[in-house]
Amino acid sequence: MTKIFISCALPYANGPCHLGHLRSTYIPADIYARYNRMAGNEVLMVCATDEHGTPIAVKADLEGKEPIEIAKRYHDMIAEDIRSCDISLDNFARTTDKIHYKISQDFFKYLYDKGLIYEETIQQLYCENCEKFLPDRYVEGICPACGSEARGDHCEACGRALDPTELIEPKCLTCGNTPIICDSTQYFFKLSHFQEQLEDYISTNEYLPPNVRNYAENWLKEGLQDWIMTRDMKWGIPVPLEGAEGKVIYVWGEAFIGYISSAAQWSRRTGIPWEDYWDGHVVHFIGKDIIYHHSLFWPAMLMGHDCKLPDDIFAGEFLSLEGRKMSTSKNWVVWVADFVRDFDSDLLRYYLTVNAPLNKDTDFSWDDFQRRINDELADVIGNFLHRTFTFTKKFFDSKVPEYKNPSEEDLEFEKAIKELPDKVGDLISDMKFREGLVEIIKTAKKGNKYFNDQEPWKAVKEDLERASNCLYLSNQLSKVLAILLKPYIPNKADAICNMINIPIEDRWEDAKVFLEEGHTINKAKPLFKKIEDKAIEQQKEKLYKNLEESEDKKDSRDKDSKDNNKKLKDKDIGEKMDLISIDDFAKVEIKIGKIVECEKIEKSNKLLKTQIDIGDKTIQVVAGLGKRYAPEDLVGKKVPVVTNLKPAKLMGEKSEGMIMATESAAILNPDDCEIGELLM
Repeated sequence: MTKIFISCALPYANGPCHLGHLRSTYIPADIYARYNRMAGNEVLMVCATDEHGTPIAVKADLEGKEPIEIAKRYHDMIAEDIRSCDISLDNFARTTDKIHYKISQDFFKYLYDKGLIYEETIQQLYCENCEKFLPDRYVEGICPACGSEARGDHCEACGRALDPTELIEPKCLTCGNTPIICDSTQYFFKLSHFQEQLEDYISTNEYLPPNVRNYAENWLKEGLQDWIMTRDMKWGIPVPLEGAEGKVIYVWGEAFIGYISSAAQWSRRTGIPWEDYWDGHVVHFIGKDIIYHHSLFWPAMLMGHDCKLPDDIFAGEFLSLEGRKMSTSKNWVVWVADFVRDFDSDLLRYYLTVNAPLNKDTDFSWDDFQRRINDELADVIGNFLHRTFTFTKKFFDSKVPEYKNPSEEDLEFEKAIKELPDKVGDLISDMKFREGLVEIIKTAKKGNKYFNDQEPWKAVKEDLERASNCLYLSNQLSKVLAILLKPYIPNKADAICNMINIPIEDRWEDAKVFLEEGHTINKAKPLFKKIEDKAIEQQKEKLYKNLEESEDKKDSRDKDSKDNNKKLKDKDIGEKMDLISIDDFAKVEIKIGKIVECEKIEKSNKLLKTQIDIGDKTIQVVAGLGKRYAPEDLVGKKVPVVTNLKPAKLMGEKSEGMIMATESAAILNPDDCEIGELLM
């Protein structure tokens, strides 16, 4: 008997669960947990809602609420989503629980005291109007890589991770003010210190699947950089150090610890030490978008704390929807709550598992969902069970008949039934959940063929022993199905147990024990109702209607944005414009320069790198002119340049000034001016 610690990636408490969450993380974790409990292993499966970070704080600001109210709302929704799909967690906690604060602060302080967390002054965006630094998603602007709108530390359009200071035309999300760059003291974790240890952990860990190992190794090849562990904001776990007032632990610096704090909460409730499970076999179930967090950052934190490392990190790949990438902002998504309102959750568990191996991206299609449920669950498993129970009742008074003088076909079918529990169990143990389910379906298909070949409806009149053997073995397979389907579709598995008239089975080994001759079964009931075309059409209509409404709202927002921009321009032109003194203007040095070199910056469709002769020297200026001008069109062109700006970096390139242009990137024309001439 083995003790197994299973964790599910913490769902972020700024929205409910959709099908992608279930497919990548919660359903595979539940299959693995249920099987291992049935196999006699002791399992502790934990999770929690991740309730800190800027998205929740931003949403709270927009709604005029406290962040804890937002977190509580979505925690309750997520908890119901998980419950509705029968995810058998032993504990579901929150990162706003007191025990989580205590453990996270102790963890941080331990690393700091060991010299693994240190202070460093960095540059960050600061909003003078709000009088606060702008962490992550409190700032939005233009991605320097692709020119799309980006927020904080990430561009959704190109997927690039960003430093907020890299954003072009940054704006404070709260007030719309243009932030300035200021020095800020933050705390960093010495991730680079663990480079060699992590390389060894990734390369020698036999449990890691290829997608996790490959992803981590690519990161390691680039060389690990130290990791910022704090943010300047109110919402979060306060940094437990003197002089660190107003700073909180970065959400990824404490979210991992949610696994530990949830387990510790379970221990307090049960009196059973969670550490015994962690010292056994540890498996993290996550989505592939957080592989590097769990395979590098988290193990390094554990190394720093001298803790046992996770044994396995199972990362489910992405789920698209009707051939398109899921998008919550466009409402191109199927929410769990909506699905279980219209369909049995076991159907969802079945389809998301059988659709494709979890280490590959796949697509949710309503038509394919209907086909698989009708063709496989209804026509294969449902049909086999119904015929078995109906004919047993009709010809053998609902009792399992005798088994005598088996034919070659009987023995072959009996062998397939007896081999199935070990086959499926081994596949689930190896995280091959789809393959295990496919084996069950294949054997049920064999059962249908065997049943048809034996023709018990005829044999009962012509060869009673043949009919008896057929129904005996068919009932045995029915019992095996009732047990082996439990990790996959638990409610339907229990329903099969009730029809067979056996206890709700929780022991995998019982699948190897045949029903006794004479055992009485109950009346057959329909198990899987076929899904009608009309029901699927309604789901597709609803999905596309959601998309259209989302696009209409976007168009409306875009129009409002244009109107607001026009109002702002009118305001700028009018008498309410903020005035500056002649002394303020005199501080700006504007010279006429000549562009002597110009080239595109790789991975940007907007930024150009120019070398500009300003008379006494040549300076480098990065300018967002690429959408209006080709580089060769600008070489030799005279331009007005602000030459006394503090140098900045854009897309990794130093910029020592600013070319003066209109908001549409049209350059002011100074052809009649001399190079180096000052504008007065």
